[in-house]
Amino acid sequence: MKHTVVLTAAMPDIATAILSRECDVLTHISDDPRTEEELIDILSDADGAITILTDPVTRRVLSSNPNLRIVANCAVGTDNIDLAAAGELGIAVSNTPGVLTDATADLTFALILAVTRRILEGDAMIRNEEFSGWQPLMLLGSELRESRIGIVGMGRIGYAVAQRARAFGMSVGYHSRSAHPETEQAHGSIRLALDALVETSDIVSLHAPLTTDTAGMIDSRALALMKPSAFLINTARGALVDEEALAVALENGRLRGAGLDVYQHEPRVHARLLPLSNVVLLPHLGSATERTRDAMARIAATNVLSWLGTGRAPNLVAPK
Repeated sequence: MKHTVVLTAAMPDIATAILSRECDVLTHISDDPRTEEELIDILSDADGAITILTDPVTRRVLSSNPNLRIVANCAVGTDNIDLAAAGELGIAVSNTPGVLTDATADLTFALILAVTRRILEGDAMIRNEEFSGWQPLMLLGSELRESRIGIVGMGRIGYAVAQRARAFGMSVGYHSRSAHPETEQAHGSIRLALDALVETSDIVSLHAPLTTDTAGMIDSRALALMKPSAFLINTARGALVDEEALAVALENGRLRGAGLDVYQHEPRVHARLLPLSNVVLLPHLGSATERTRDAMARIAATNVLSWLGTGRAPNLVAPK
């Protein structure tokens, strides 16, 4: 008898191609984030599931589906899954590490360039037919060369951002739970306490996981320490930032600009951010390249198939 695997969103074709050789595959497409009740319902026949980061895989969801043996999150982070409950219930959890590093680091620099060089403001000027010719003081931005980027979280993505920053002639500071001597040697990076990092950086770029310790770490106090000429970039998790405090800082000129790909209450974006011209807002595109999303789907499907077949799988987050 074949196992049943549920995909909670439309996935690249490679996922179904891998799974359908040995499993029955059910895909449930929704444009809106699912509720617990909806997730319980669509997982009712599932032996395995490929989920996305907006799925609330809570204790209630996990305990309501007794056939469920593995949840493969199509993401690096697993903060949408109750890992403790999964462990108690004997349900494996996996993620998709490594393959989205370059795509996310590239997007980080897309945001940095867009906000520091006022790209969207220039685009709007052209589209609104407000460009009347070159002027010496028109839309002056900030240069990256000889500025400092402060990287919060020196994992794979943080390291890739440091590589790109050095290519732009930037110095690199970082804040991380542990030292990374390889980064310090390769890029001349300096490890700093968070307060010192935000005080001395021209750009603060967030790449930390969301945990109880990091939630809200960029609050009104941290923002007040930043230079008025500095920029905040977030391609990690929205809840690292207090968006109300960020909006106030941007409105009052306490911060020059921000580039955000993720949001505190995603998919809702704080209303006070929307009208601000010094903020670039993207709809969570960090890993959105064809190559990366195919790789993520391939890893998630392989994890499910391996666990259901052998009780072993790569990329397990739980059990450890």
